[in-house]
Amino acid sequence: MQTLRVALAQINTTVGDFEGNAAKIVAAAGDAAGHGADLVAFPELALAGYPPEDLLIRSAFIEDAAGALDSLAARAKGLPALIVGCTEFDGQLYNAAAIIHAGRVIGTYRKHFLPNYGVFDEYRYFQPGDHAPLFLIAGVEVGITICEDLWFPGGPMRELALAGARVVVNINASPFHGGKPHFRERMVATRASDNTVAIAWVNQVGGQDELVFDGNSAVFGPDGEVMARAASMDEDLLLVDIPVGQVVQRQLHDVRLRRERRASDRPTPIVVTQQPSPRQRPPLPAYRLQRPDNVAEVYQALVVGTRDYIRKSGFQDAIVALSGGIDSAIVATIAVDALGADHVRGVSLPSRYSSEGSIADAQALAENLGIRLAAMPIEAIHQATLDALAREFRGTEPGTAEENVQSRIRGMLTMALSNKFGSIVLTTGNKSEYACGYATLYGDMAGGFAVIKDVPKTLVYELANYRNSVSEVIPRNSIEKPPSAELRPGQLDTDSLPPYEVLDPIIEAYVEDDMPFEDIVALGFDEATVRRVIGMINRNEYKRRQAAPGVKITPRAFGRDRRLPLASRYQPY
Repeated sequence: MQTLRVALAQINTTVGDFEGNAAKIVAAAGDAAGHGADLVAFPELALAGYPPEDLLIRSAFIEDAAGALDSLAARAKGLPALIVGCTEFDGQLYNAAAIIHAGRVIGTYRKHFLPNYGVFDEYRYFQPGDHAPLFLIAGVEVGITICEDLWFPGGPMRELALAGARVVVNINASPFHGGKPHFRERMVATRASDNTVAIAWVNQVGGQDELVFDGNSAVFGPDGEVMARAASMDEDLLLVDIPVGQVVQRQLHDVRLRRERRASDRPTPIVVTQQPSPRQRPPLPAYRLQRPDNVAEVYQALVVGTRDYIRKSGFQDAIVALSGGIDSAIVATIAVDALGADHVRGVSLPSRYSSEGSIADAQALAENLGIRLAAMPIEAIHQATLDALAREFRGTEPGTAEENVQSRIRGMLTMALSNKFGSIVLTTGNKSEYACGYATLYGDMAGGFAVIKDVPKTLVYELANYRNSVSEVIPRNSIEKPPSAELRPGQLDTDSLPPYEVLDPIIEAYVEDDMPFEDIVALGFDEATVRRVIGMINRNEYKRRQAAPGVKITPRAFGRDRRLPLASRYQPY
């Protein structure tokens, strides 16, 4: 039986690094060639990196991208046929896939459906394509689509099926959020079975700014079953022999295809390689079929996103202020898993209100992680600041302003260390706090990257318990004690916020799902509590707009996903 040996190269690219991205492409193609691949597919915009954003409206960038494609084609001479995500300029700019073989670009496919929601702004840059050519590769009819093209039941996917495609390669830069890989896989499986074709689905992997791409590339048979799956959150080369004869046999039994197909639907394929691949080839290496569970995958996404943001931004080392609480503990642990203990410095910044237990927990965490911990008590600076403010504050009751002085002193000291040693400061606020404004501007929000900015507090606990199940590094006391900012005697988070098990579902309903006030109350929440939480979320948009970027792991992250006016009088209740 004839097979098509397809290699899916999920690589970690960097925006604008044409030479580095091309080197990854050539190296993966060479590896695939060594395994007898007929075809090697790479992610969407792999050559330029994704997303390039407004670099795409710079003529110099577009010219450099075109030159990089020509250079890649020349370097790929002698390698199997390649499908590489790239830009194409023809009076208009297109998000394209280039088919490369024998040292030249043989043809291109232009993305039809341009997403313009959430983190996507593709209509800002690209013109949609309107043609879906068929290619002959190793004697097999192969169609090509790009990411969003597969999310619609009709369009180029159906056009290619009616044109006689046996295999459709879909190249992607599909960002991660918790639960998305499972949902996305069901969708691709449906497209394969609805169109009776095999689908080779390749995705980018790695972090780019706030986005994380999870990989999880896979090949689906014409029955919708997963034939093979690549790694999650890691570069991988997935090689699969697609049984073309079985695809043809299944298409012969598909009455829907026969009824819809017309002679005019069968274009002459563009020949890339006509000679069928040999029937007898060395066996392929084993492939993965299991993905990690959701919490483990989210944790790894945070590690990958943190590592790649820091490394791709030119930093080597990170600083984390350790309070002894769970948030700073999980951030420090993620940083160590991302960068290694030698590249992470902890800083203990106790004030007059810091408990001995919290100071000890920070020390225990540092010892467990194997990181250096610098102790910098802030009492002297704290008192000097209060003394400086005493005349202006005379006649007022102590409150939030005095409490936040401590946080801002800590922000100043960590940023001073950053300036001195060239390390990036990782902030430790979570999504629940950022939603409600329970964070201090120019204090604990000061830093270069907000690792858990999109992680609700209840999920922080799950992540901590998951990480401790791998190896016990986070002190149990940091997980079990009631959360507190320790900015005044006896302070607890619940003095200012509802319990997190109540708060987080309200935030999810309002922020993630855009549910109306009445519908959230109807879920069983106290009306006054819902009104209070929504009010806090709305009032603190100005704070979030000034926050450091952070890893996106939910469907609706603050910033790129959720965009609201700062000055607004609209009240949803």
